[in-house]
Amino acid sequence: MYDFITIGGATRDVSFFTDQGILLDNRHNILQQKVLAFASGAKIKVDKFYYSYGGGAANAAVCLANLGLRAACLAPVGRDRDGELIAKNLREHGVGIDLLETVRGEESSSSFILIVPDGERIIFVQRGANTKMKISQSCLAALKKVSNVYIASLAGDWQNNLCRIFSAIGHNSHHIFWNPGMTQYLGGVKPIAGFLKKVTVLSSNKDEALQLVLATPEYKRLGDKFLNREENLLKILHDLGPQIVVLTLGKNGVMVYDGKKIYRRAILRSKKQVDTTGMGDVFNSSFAAGLTLYRGNIERALDLSLKNAAAKVAHLGAQNGLLRLARRKNN
Repeated sequence: MYDFITIGGATRDVSFFTDQGILLDNRHNILQQKVLAFASGAKIKVDKFYYSYGGGAANAAVCLANLGLRAACLAPVGRDRDGELIAKNLREHGVGIDLLETVRGEESSSSFILIVPDGERIIFVQRGANTKMKISQSCLAALKKVSNVYIASLAGDWQNNLCRIFSAIGHNSHHIFWNPGMTQYLGGVKPIAGFLKKVTVLSSNKDEALQLVLATPEYKRLGDKFLNREENLLKILHDLGPQIVVLTLGKNGVMVYDGKKIYRRAILRSKKQVDTTGMGDVFNSSFAAGLTLYRGNIERALDLSLKNAAAKVAHLGAQNGLLRLARRKNN
């Protein structure tokens, strides 16, 4: 019996560093306020490639398992060497792999991650098998039995898959933690409105939240100045139906709104910032773990999330350096 099932992607990652990019302000575009540029035609030197693992569902499952919760990962992988390695890595982290879906004729998803000296990164993703998620009847049966479901970014036929997921977990005994990807936000509120009303915690970064509201005419006409204020974004998202909204702000910290109170916290500074890859997955799944372990206490859940994000950023790779807690005992 699992405490959590995570749903989304699992990838094989290749990371590399460069100090030859230039970070530029782009404030005239509210959706791309910072851009990283390289000289046209340049040959960029890379000292070494680092191989690791990622994907929203896999990252969340590893994080939850490290925090003492019984977690399984529901994600598609190819019938290839990378798929075998992804499964092996999850198993070694104590994550259940019985819900992994092997997709014939597709490569496992992979990412190339470019990291600049301050630890920020740009990710180039080949989604591969992640676009072919089907969610079998046995997986749906498992979802009906679990108390907590963490949904990460979905690719491919994501709307149909969300309908199947929410149909399986639609009753009140489930806690649904949703961290949508940009694909879910691009169409605005209408395609996801019905799902949002069933969500316990909606997690988003500011860029994603802005994309959602700017793609929705009734909010877009409120203007960039109004929408760029985090408090306004939080309240718009909460009005869409989630019980709790988490809005991560990068170096500016995080805000949480439960309909009554706005919690604002600064990030915890790590002595060294190596790689921010997967930090959102770690933060959001740690918050889900914290609400579960601390019986809905938002302050304690935030403490755990901030500590785990600070631990992760000091290490290379999305699943390395995470905090560990003792395995949770059966209730």
